[in-house]
Parts: sequence; C-alpha cells; structure tokens
Amino acid sequence: MKHIINYKPKDFAELLNVSVKTLQRWDREDILKAKRTPTNRRYYTYDQYLEYIGDIHVTFKCDSKEKVDILKKFANELGGVTVVKSLQDRD
Repeated sequence: MKHIINYKPKDFAELLNVSVKTLQRWDREDILKAKRTPTNRRYYTYDQYLEYIGDIHVTFKCDSKEKVDILKKFANELGGVTVVKSLQDRD
C-alpha cells in the first residue's frame, strides 16, 4: 500500500481525528509543528503521522483489550490489520 507523503491540514486533521483549528493551535504551541511550502502553506508528512501514533502509544494508559482496539483502528487506516490480529491472538 502506498502512503501519501504530504497531507493538507484538512486531510491530516481527519487522519488524527482532530479539527484543523487544533492542528493550527498545536503548530503555534510547538506541539506538532506543520511543515511549510515555499508559499507558506501548512502541510504534514507521513513521518509526522507515525510520530503522533508513537506518542499516543507511549502515553496512552489502558488495558490490553483497549490497546488492541486502538491498534486495530490505526492498522485499518494503514492497511495492516493482520499485524494487529496477531497481537490480539497472543493475549
């Protein structure tokens, strides 16, 4: 599966399940800095998405079933459901 390399703020906000306003605030507050085009438009990268997912994984506290559910959601978005399924089978 080929991943989009750069995301417009609207698309990235949908991917993270947040609003564009939240992304703008995070950019201002240095929480998740947007990249800028030569014409100063915001965009985000797939690597930033992976970093965001990693941050959630590290800071999110829940039981194993909830973790599997969260991983399933993101795996579905990335096309890797079978990887998460194998995690669930181990519990």
